Amino acid sequence: MLKFPAVFLDRDGTINEEVGYLNHLTRLRLIKGVGKALRALQERDVKLFVVTNQSGPARGYFPKELVEKINAEIKRRLRRQGVVIEEFFVCLHHPDEDCSCRKPKTGLLEQAFAKYPIDKNRAYVVGDRLIDVELAKNAGLKGILVLTGYGRGEMEYVLPYKSIKPDYIAEDLVDAVKFILTDLGV
Repeated sequence: MLKFPAVFLDRDGTINEEVGYLNHLTRLRLIKGVGKALRALQERDVKLFVVTNQSGPARGYFPKELVEKINAEIKRRLRRQGVVIEEFFVCLHHPDEDCSCRKPKTGLLEQAFAKYPIDKNRAYVVGDRLIDVELAKNAGLKGILVLTGYGRGEMEYVLPYKSIKPDYIAEDLVDAVKFILTDLGV
């Protein structure tokens, strides 16, 4: 079976603006350049997935249906720009539940690997938190930290104290995609 390259994207702070808990659809704003960047990957047969921790419902902040609505709206807005997100993999658990799917644990990626023919040697995790980089490393993938969302603070205040380091630190998703395309040689 032919396996394809893939990019696993964090949602808040990577695809859309970080606003804390995204508790209403009217607060959803895609980050500038995201659609064009993701289309460049897709045009080179890279499959796109979203992996996201969304504990808001478990904390009682809003219903899980809102997470589904926001994901559907992101998918719709990106589709209008010619981008297809294959699937959203979402952890809705509270951090105290110690589930296997909450990043940086690999449960969400394992679901994707079981369902899709992904070439792990050509797969990346991109996010604005070091837990995204840790997720990548825990799964044997390359991890990219973007400086949008929480990224700049993570780089400055958290990264110096971590043993896990990103394969690349990108200004934003556009920069991350340039790195990925160069790294893939496409």
